[in-house]
Amino acid sequence: MWTSVAFLAALSLPVGEAGNLSLTNVRTTYGILGAPRTDTKFFPGDDFVFAFDAEGVTPDDSGTVRYSIGVEVRDKNGKVKFRQAPAKHEAHNTLGGTKLPTFAQLKIGLDAPPGDYKVKVTFTDLVAKASKSLTRSYTLLPPQFALVRLSTTADAEEKFPLPFPCEGQSLWVTFGTVGFRRDKSTGQPDLELSLRVLDEDGKPTQAKPMKGIVNKDIPAKARGIPGQFMLELNQAGKFTVELKATDKVSGEKFVRTFPLTVLKAK
Repeated sequence: MWTSVAFLAALSLPVGEAGNLSLTNVRTTYGILGAPRTDTKFFPGDDFVFAFDAEGVTPDDSGTVRYSIGVEVRDKNGKVKFRQAPAKHEAHNTLGGTKLPTFAQLKIGLDAPPGDYKVKVTFTDLVAKASKSLTRSYTLLPPQFALVRLSTTADAEEKFPLPFPCEGQSLWVTFGTVGFRRDKSTGQPDLELSLRVLDEDGKPTQAKPMKGIVNKDIPAKARGIPGQFMLELNQAGKFTVELKATDKVSGEKFVRTFPLTVLKAK
């Protein structure tokens, strides 16, 4: 149901003092270091990604922070549905300071039952032997035709997040489509995927959206179909990216949007 939880750490900033551990700046994002996500309603097959800062960690003389993170998911009745024992990690505060930005990713399985859940993450500074926890609620909706696991990266392989896109760069928008129907005669789905960018006034930046068609070579047992668009960021500004999926077999449509801020190159 909940297939895995992954944790990453980024470079720290020179803020704060060691020994007073706190978890701050908690937010939900589309992928690691991705655009902010304002809702916590997910579909089976989706990712729940949230970021937070561990402030007051205790690095050693080489700037190494030793810590562990554990996670558990409980349903609305308090029953544990998933638990991962604390796993030990190391990060290097090469810029100094006692702040460690950290990111947690919960992959929701396609067969996870709908309902209201709470995910609890416990961060432990292994040097200071101090622990703090945070809990966030989310709702898993019933299965339906939807776009899931949206992320934005600097590469097609999704290895390098791009938290601060700058003009002159390329941005890869990756996602999955679930809940689609199959044509009774061909056994294949028939999907139209499109992406368009809106400027700050809500006007499309191009006359026609980018489009892709998926209607062949999909394995019979496949329940999710990956998709990807590449944007060339030719100018700075604030935009909205609109992803749309149309299931031509069932007639269903699904739209997901996210904000995009492109910085001026200096």
